[in-house]
Order: sequence, then C-alpha cells, then structure tokens
Amino acid sequence: MPFLELSIRCSESEQPRYEHALEDVGALAVTLLDADAATPNERAILEPGVGQTPLWQGIALSALFPHDADALMLLAALESFDPALDWTSASFRKVDDQDWERAWMDQYVPLRFGARTWIVPWNQALPAGATAADAAVVRLDPGLAFGSGTHPTTSLCLQWLDALAADGELEGATVLDFGCGSGILALAALKLGAVHAVGVDNDPQALLATADNAGRNGVGERLQVHSPEEEPAATYPVVVANILASALDALAETLAARVAPGGRIALSGILAGQEPPLLDRYGAWFDDLQVAREDEWIRIDGRRR
Repeated sequence: MPFLELSIRCSESEQPRYEHALEDVGALAVTLLDADAATPNERAILEPGVGQTPLWQGIALSALFPHDADALMLLAALESFDPALDWTSASFRKVDDQDWERAWMDQYVPLRFGARTWIVPWNQALPAGATAADAAVVRLDPGLAFGSGTHPTTSLCLQWLDALAADGELEGATVLDFGCGSGILALAALKLGAVHAVGVDNDPQALLATADNAGRNGVGERLQVHSPEEEPAATYPVVVANILASALDALAETLAARVAPGGRIALSGILAGQEPPLLDRYGAWFDDLQVAREDEWIRIDGRRR
C-alpha cells in the first residue's frame, strides 16, 4: 500500500516543534535526515539516541500519512497547529512500503535504558559485556508503528519502568500501556517482571505491531491489545501513557481512573513548556508528581492518592 510523504527542511532548534506538529495531525512515522548530505545515499536515517541531538545544521523531516490523505488539508491543519512555523516549503510525494518499513534497521543499534533494559533489533545480538541472565531484552521490529526506543519520549518511559523494576514495583503487576505504538513499553514491563500487560491504541497498525512483537518476544499470551473503544474498564497498579500533551489533557479523567489507589503513572510525549497545566490537571488525583527531561521532552510521573 502506498503512503503520502511530506518533506520539509528545518533547523535543529525548530525540529521538535515541526515533529510535534506532524505527529499531532496524524503522521504515521517521522524520520530525520541530514539535509546537507552530498547524495541521498549518504543521508543517515536517525532518531536521536539517548542524551543526543542531531549534529546537522539542516534537518530534512519526512513524515508518512495514509495514501488518501489530502495534502492541502494537512497543510491547513499544520499551519493552524503552529502558525509560527513556515510550512510553505513542504513537498509531497507518493511512496511504497519498502521505501520506509525496513530503513530504520540499517542504522538502529542495541540500546540500554537504566540498569537492565535492552532494546535490540532482530538482526543484532546482545552487545558484548551485557549479562543475558540479568538483562531484560526486548527484540523489536516496529515496522511503521511508532516506538523504537530511540525517541526521548520512549526513552524516558523505559528508564522509569526500569527504575520501578529495581524497586520491586513491577513484580507480578499488570501494566497498562496507553498509546502502545509498537508495544515497546508493555514488552519492557513484561520482561522486567510484570505478569500481564494491556496495550491500547487508536491505530490498527499499532495494535497489529504490538501483538506481533509480543509473539516474537515469547509473551503473546501475557499481552492483550484493544482500541480505546473496546478497552475494558479496569484499574492497574502501573499505567504508562506516551501520547501527545493535548491527548493527555483530554484523557486525564480516563487515565486517572485506570490507576489503582497507590498505583504509579508516567505521562510522556510532552514538549518542554507544556508540563505546567498538566501538573495542575493531574494534581487532582496524584501525589508526588515529578518531572524528568530529556532533550526537549518531558515525563511526568506520580502516585495515585
């Protein structure tokens, strides 16, 4: 199936805002390229690694949308979302699956988060020096669903889950991964000691990717996936939601209701500067709200009173 690709050039400082806007209007995937490489073949595909930012002067953002998306309507939505950004240089073209679906594998390497958590692509081994017996290894093939661990929003959540496991709070727990994408957070929780996980996403592709990744990691029977409309009402000792700030605000009551008394929540997908109203909003239900930052992204976590 073909996709509609939007391409636009921006500076390093503008990149988080452009990416946030593209994701907000429904981009299926966003890739960063070196806009000044001599040839297309020299353009390294990159999501910044943990604690890193792109080193390029110019960044070419490419975003995928469904093939039947209306380009003019997308531009109008983007200009409405962030009118201060210049969208006039955006270009569109149709691309096939194979142009994107495997490209990330060429550049992606095993990554460690916290003390034990490793995200490893299918075609690579656990790095030398990593103790397999102690490592919580997620082998990932996200396809077109968001979540390979390299984006700061995902990294912040993986570090939080790793710390919960170190404190014994994941052992035997059931975890809700709201906005599961590729299922990376639910899978990491299961590898770190959770007994069961539930993934929720409004993208059917994400639900398929999550279920497929769970099966490949040998935890398919311990992970269930649902659309938001089909999700059974339940409470959980651990909830993680890696979605956009606007969705976290709109879903605050729903997410708060999913956390059992005394349970833990982590909220990510928040750009720096967007956290104050969310802290006020979630303060109605949660104590000890903490803020962690990686690059331009924020995680909020706390305990349900």
